[in-house]
Amino acid sequence: MAIVIRMPSVLAGATEAALANWLVKPGDAVTVGTPLAEIETEKALVEYAAEDAGIVGRLLLSAGDNGEIGDPIAVLVAPGETDADIDAALGVVASAPTGPAAPPASPAHAPAPHAPAPPTQASSGSIAQKGSIEARVCANDSSPAATSAARGRVFASPLVRKVAGEQGVDLREIAGTGPNGRIVRRDLERWLADAAAPAGAAALASTVTRPAAPSPAAGTVTVGAEHGTVRDNSLVTLIPHTPMRRAIARRLTESKATTPHFYMVAECAVDELLALRTRVNESSPVKVSVNDFVVMAVAAAFRDVPAANVTWSEEGLLAYRSVDIAIAVATDGGLVTPVLRGVERLRLSEIARAAADLAERARGKRLKQHELEGGTFSVSNLGMYGTVEFSAIINPPQSGILAVGAARKQPAVAADGSVAVATVMRCTLSVDHRAIDGALAARWLAAFTTRLENPLGAII
Repeated sequence: MAIVIRMPSVLAGATEAALANWLVKPGDAVTVGTPLAEIETEKALVEYAAEDAGIVGRLLLSAGDNGEIGDPIAVLVAPGETDADIDAALGVVASAPTGPAAPPASPAHAPAPHAPAPPTQASSGSIAQKGSIEARVCANDSSPAATSAARGRVFASPLVRKVAGEQGVDLREIAGTGPNGRIVRRDLERWLADAAAPAGAAALASTVTRPAAPSPAAGTVTVGAEHGTVRDNSLVTLIPHTPMRRAIARRLTESKATTPHFYMVAECAVDELLALRTRVNESSPVKVSVNDFVVMAVAAAFRDVPAANVTWSEEGLLAYRSVDIAIAVATDGGLVTPVLRGVERLRLSEIARAAADLAERARGKRLKQHELEGGTFSVSNLGMYGTVEFSAIINPPQSGILAVGAARKQPAVAADGSVAVATVMRCTLSVDHRAIDGALAARWLAAFTTRLENPLGAII
């Protein structure tokens, strides 16, 4: 019997994922555990393995396409099974009419002229099943999109119907590219983007709020009706959100709304660090960066103040014996934070090598899911862009993040009262006040400053 393989839920809370690459082709025999495809989630690439044995009969999703979680992506068949068996497994009715849907039935008191002939016995069961599925899908949805879908036999994912109802979009105007012509999220986003173009401005009339008086000048359209902003349509382009951007927005909003942040700033003199880095890079085959020294100092500070290596949970504080540090990496699609584990056991060269590998694979979207999970603390460095100081948002469920600014020369007063020029780097610590109090955070920041200003001690 043919087995339908569906888009797996490889990331908690995700509603869709992209199929990056197929690792098999039709006709290949697979066993349990055989890698089938690489699934691209919001921030990682996950290898998906077969859970059943069989022969790859059909691939339903092309490489690079998105699919809703649970949507069919492939079908496995047994020896001797044909396309008809695959269609049956997918619920496709071979004899279903391909013309336009019949008009709605007339009221009971009026005759129904030219009523279509009843379906044949061979196809009636399948058609009834198809109709009952559609009826169940739309039973709790009274939106215009859902109503038109039921009337015109337009099939769409629940998420698409919800968004279409909110936007006032008639799904009959959208061509579906999902399995069996189903309308999926990318179809709706593409349609909305096309409709936002100058040629489609009239089609957006129902979703555009225009001021009553005075009337806007010709060639203008409201973008972001909730803000009441009227702009020249030729100067505005709608860029649909990527899954990664939606994930970033969701997590940062959750963090600021649920995590009580407080902030501390330290000024670290890094002249000795810069001089040591120069000497290390002259003799070591592995080049180290300032950020590698920062990560090393963070780990050393947690060794000095282990009470700060905790995270919050509703049952109690979780104390960690290992220092796992997430390193913020800027990519074309957004910020990712791969985790460097057991940093307290690593030498500086090992930190540099591991951090460079994570950053390279993050920019190439080749990170594995487990490399993005866990961690108790993050480091975000914008010093290379010339940013002097900034405050970062904590990445839940971690308890803190260190925002590192640029190293700048400035006057500094020595212990004997003399004034000299020093290279100073400002570091801002964001802390979850539920897990760490101010005094404990201050002790940790002082330990970090000492380690950063005396890097040789951390190396040894």
